[in-house]
Amino acid sequence: MNDKSTWEFGTRQVVYGAIGAALYGVFSWATNILFPLPAAGNVTFRPAVAVLIFFAVAYGPWVGLLAGFIGNMIGDGLSGWGFYWNWSLGNGLMGMIPGLIVATISDFRARSTILKAVGWGTLGIIVGMLFASLTEMFVGGIDLNTALVGYFTPAFLGNLVVTVILLPILMIAFAGVAARRGR
Repeated sequence: MNDKSTWEFGTRQVVYGAIGAALYGVFSWATNILFPLPAAGNVTFRPAVAVLIFFAVAYGPWVGLLAGFIGNMIGDGLSGWGFYWNWSLGNGLMGMIPGLIVATISDFRARSTILKAVGWGTLGIIVGMLFASLTEMFVGGIDLNTALVGYFTPAFLGNLVVTVILLPILMIAFAGVAARRGR
């Protein structure tokens, strides 16, 4: 264990949430334009999800919620798509859930820590994207099959792939930088 409190909310969380939101929003915008998933509605391939989940794991659930919610608004706004509260909240949930393990993280290079982060990140992806996809039935008037097959499945699979591949890289790189800085 370390000295991080799971539900601490203050200036630090707001600052890291803003940094995470900016990074998630700009990287999402880049891939909204460059890598849309074919035949998947408004779902795009977003490597930035790994950045979102990293910020949540490193700095807590409030940072994940802020980075996901605001970052999605930034990315969608820059892409010219407008504001969809359900997808922004789904992205916020996708960040918040893995942030719940912040108090248990002490070594970002440990295999057990990386596996825990990927597992909780996967849970966040499931909850966040399921929320966004299912609420699209009421917001966008789609049916359950379209919500699950057309929206949730590609969003889940794309986000899972980038999380499994990129999150460990980000965690190990962060640990290396922190070690060189004497933290």
